[in-house]
Amino acid sequence: MADQQGQRGAGPRESLGYEQARDELLQVVRQLETGGTTLEESLALWERGEELAKVCQRWLDGARARLDAAMAAEEPAGE
Repeated sequence: MADQQGQRGAGPRESLGYEQARDELLQVVRQLETGGTTLEESLALWERGEELAKVCQRWLDGARARLDAAMAAEEPAGE
C-alpha cells in the first residue's frame, strides 16, 4: 500500500492502512476526550473520527472475508 502520511485530513475514500487509520482515530478520540476545543473543531474531529472508523471497519471486513475464503478453500468437498 502506498504511503499516505502526507494526506492526513483527506476524504473518507482515502487509502490509509489499517494501522494508520487506527492510530489517527486514537489521536482524534484523545483530543475529543481532553476537550479545550471549540464546537466547530469538535465537530470536525468527530467527522474525521467517523471517517477513520469506517476505514478501519473496511479493513477488518476485508480481512474477515479473506480468512473466511481461505478457510473455505481448505475444507474438503462435501463437508
